[in-house]
Amino acid sequence: MSTPYPFTAIVGQDDLRLALLLNAVSPAVGGVLVRGEKGTAKSTAVRALSALMPGVEVVAGCRFSCDPAAPDPQCPDGPHEPGSEVARPARMVELPVGASEDRLVGALDIERALAEGVKAFEPGLLADAHRGILYVDEVNLLHDHLVDLLLDAAAMGASYVEREGVSVRHAARFLLVGTMNPEEGELRPQLLDRFGLTVEVAASREPDQRVEVVRRRLAYDDDPEAFAARWADEENVVRARIVAARKLLPSVRLGDGALRQIAATCAAFEVDGMRADIVMARTATALAAWAGRTDVLAEDVRQAALLALPHRRRRNPFDAPGLDEDKLDETLQEFGGSDEDDPDPDGPGSGGGQPPQDSGPDAQPPARAEDAPGPEAHDSGQSPAGDAPAAGRTGEASDEAEGRGGPGREQTAVRAAEPFRTKTLTVPGLGEGAAGRRSRARTEHGRTTGARQPRGALTKLHLAATVQAAAPHQRARGRSGPGLVVRRDDLRQATREGREGNLVLFVVDASGSMAARQRMSAVKGAVLSLLLDAYQRRDKVGLITFRRTEADVALPPTSSVDAAAARLESLPTGGRTPLAAGLLKAHDVLRVERLRDAARRPLLVVVTDGRATGGPQPVELARRAARLHAAEGTASVVVDCESGPVRLGLAAQLAGDLGGTAVALDELRADAIAGLVKDVRGAGRGAGRRAA
Repeated sequence: MSTPYPFTAIVGQDDLRLALLLNAVSPAVGGVLVRGEKGTAKSTAVRALSALMPGVEVVAGCRFSCDPAAPDPQCPDGPHEPGSEVARPARMVELPVGASEDRLVGALDIERALAEGVKAFEPGLLADAHRGILYVDEVNLLHDHLVDLLLDAAAMGASYVEREGVSVRHAARFLLVGTMNPEEGELRPQLLDRFGLTVEVAASREPDQRVEVVRRRLAYDDDPEAFAARWADEENVVRARIVAARKLLPSVRLGDGALRQIAATCAAFEVDGMRADIVMARTATALAAWAGRTDVLAEDVRQAALLALPHRRRRNPFDAPGLDEDKLDETLQEFGGSDEDDPDPDGPGSGGGQPPQDSGPDAQPPARAEDAPGPEAHDSGQSPAGDAPAAGRTGEASDEAEGRGGPGREQTAVRAAEPFRTKTLTVPGLGEGAAGRRSRARTEHGRTTGARQPRGALTKLHLAATVQAAAPHQRARGRSGPGLVVRRDDLRQATREGREGNLVLFVVDASGSMAARQRMSAVKGAVLSLLLDAYQRRDKVGLITFRRTEADVALPPTSSVDAAAARLESLPTGGRTPLAAGLLKAHDVLRVERLRDAARRPLLVVVTDGRATGGPQPVELARRAARLHAAEGTASVVVDCESGPVRLGLAAQLAGDLGGTAVALDELRADAIAGLVKDVRGAGRGAGRRAA
């Protein structure tokens, strides 16, 4: 095993290091979610922490790492005899993004259970991580049902495996650490809330600090062992400090004054539920123990809030995590009165009411979330919409006029209208794509619809079909008593139907005609509403815009719906309408995505008034481009943005060429959206019909 990078050699990232150390002191804090851009030492810090974790005593031969001092009475390998303990380092177990449920929680040997009546259980990663660290890199890309299992085990301290009447339970207490890049997609808010602490990390913009990062990394790559030896003393100091803080932790006193501050802070920031209060209390207690004190100070509560509340403040999926520190300070000051049980703020060990000061090579300065944007920072920041030309013009010449002097004239970006709730939009047929919540698909989880012989390892046994397959052969197999003689070829895998996530590709008309009729605000509001729906249904999204003479991929297909919303807000408008270019660009994007992920089915949403005015023979080229999509069976819908007393019906014609459905922009709100994409039937069927 290669020598890990020393934890104390990491430059900066004070919040990240402190959050990890607090969980090492008190795993009850609930783990850490580390959010940040690529290349910010997220994985390096987590792997480095494993070398600082104190060793553990385990029962010899126990696959579930039982503590000899208090063995698990329900351990599948028990009961354990006293005097068989061995010492070993705490483990760090990594959960791959593509892991199966059986790999995470363990698997029962169904064949032996049926044929021999024994509980043959193979432990999973949760058992391996017991009393150690469980690390999930790119946790936002992990399937939701695995994240649910993982967080349930972390909360309960145990893992349960139940299948076909056979039940196994074992202890699973571990320090949970997840890392993610928000650009690749967000975790759902309810999953964010299950992580105790969240830290936002970013690369330093200070040249001197960046130089030091590079210098240390190069030295480590040249000779890892020599580099680690240079930091051995600092590592030992921190390791000893973790042990001392763990011993001190039961003696730390959380007074009523600190509890009032915690409750008032959570109430002031309107966090849901009571988990935030509990996490803050445990974090503040761990902070005091880490500082070598037995009393929790106001600064501990403040620091706990900065680590435990930002990710719980998200009221909308597109809100950035953050905390208003001025409001936090005002709340702490308002409820900062002491009571008779609180320690003297100027007494010994109190630090005179100042932030706890650490000493030693790995001193941790009080971390601040100065770079974390608060709720106010997430305002769109867009300037008001500029004056729009009068509505009602039609024809190619209007594009020139709407550009105020020609197609090169830019229009001011407008803010999106208020988003609204949409109904379920589905792609027809039965897919086999990534797990999600949109269209019907064959999945590992869902309702059982049938049975088949397993291809590879058996994961979901269909008991009735297995018995039915084995029953006719019992006499030939010599069965002479009770029980059933089952062979491998009798086993049947349950086939299940659930929901998949799709690729929703938006193609948005940003020409001058859209801005001229003051429709862009409504258009952005409609697209934003569909983006919110895509976020909740775990879709990938992409955004293409077309204006002037070309089409641009404003956002390549990604799981980060937040990024799509941000690009939409700043969308410029103006110029002619190169509809053909937009459709051809969409065709190229979908072609590449089919090679990357053939199982994920696309849904094309074209937002336009249907006019084509850019390039030679624009109308004929647009129709030919639309027929390319229809020939490949791409489910599609055209959102008709045409307005005014004179309407040409061009969007409905485009929908007919696409083999999809057209829906008017003003029909997207409330229940009118039901006909938008639901049951899109492919090329030719229902072509050009307007959704009612």
